[in-house]
Amino acid sequence: MKHNKKKTSSFPARYVLFILMLLCVSLLAVDYFKPGLLKPVTDAVHSVLLPMQKGLNHLGTGFADTAYDYQSLEEAREENKALREEVASLREQVNNYQQGQIELEELRQLFELSGQYTDYEMTGARVIQKDAGNWYHSFVIDKGADDGLQVDMNVIAGGGLVGIITEVGPNYARVRSIIDDDSNVSAMSLNSGDTCIVSGDLELYEEGRLRLGYIDKDDNVWDDDKIVTSNISDKYLPNILIGYAQDIQVDSNNVTKSGYLIPAVDFDHLQTVLVIKTLKVTGEEGQS
Repeated sequence: MKHNKKKTSSFPARYVLFILMLLCVSLLAVDYFKPGLLKPVTDAVHSVLLPMQKGLNHLGTGFADTAYDYQSLEEAREENKALREEVASLREQVNNYQQGQIELEELRQLFELSGQYTDYEMTGARVIQKDAGNWYHSFVIDKGADDGLQVDMNVIAGGGLVGIITEVGPNYARVRSIIDDDSNVSAMSLNSGDTCIVSGDLELYEEGRLRLGYIDKDDNVWDDDKIVTSNISDKYLPNILIGYAQDIQVDSNNVTKSGYLIPAVDFDHLQTVLVIKTLKVTGEEGQS
């Protein structure tokens, strides 16, 4: 069975191009020899094409502006992200610098403090844990029996007495500070040598003070006296600064005096301490 194929007539493209060129040349010739003859035609063409051209130009400008705005937004986002990362990095550097300065100051203070007690062997330790509350009334340090620490070793920091070791593990030790309610330190006035007792009191320490009592009425313990550990203390080594006497008054029994003590140590911010590795009982360095 034969299929009849329809022949599609095609006009060569080169003929179309030739006709268009011929038309353009003719129009140019007419416009050259007869100026104004084609004005109605050109006006009609312009009236149709110009609005289209304006619309296309406006549309193109809109697309270009949108693309530019999008590109600017992306660049701004990238710049903002980079700036945030830079600010975060600078903040971290500042924090590290400030922390380093704090640690350096603490080490300087401990070094100066160790120079006041050159007769004793000491070791530095960091506070790694503290009991609940605002102050370091009981805390744990990062050294223990493996470092030669023992129960009843004295702990100092920041200018004076912090407390005493009450528990020792292989790599840690617990310290009870002098502000703890269970703490009582046998003390004396550095000026007169007259004795007294420094008693811990967490409620009173909210005012930055501890109790100072058991002072004989006739003893020379007065305001602003330096109060240090006494020679008769059974656990604390002698002449370690505890603080300063304040508001010393005769008690109602007219036999004793009492008052308050301003501690030499800041128990709000305690991070590093020195442990004196000499026990009061034996006067010998503690052994691991």
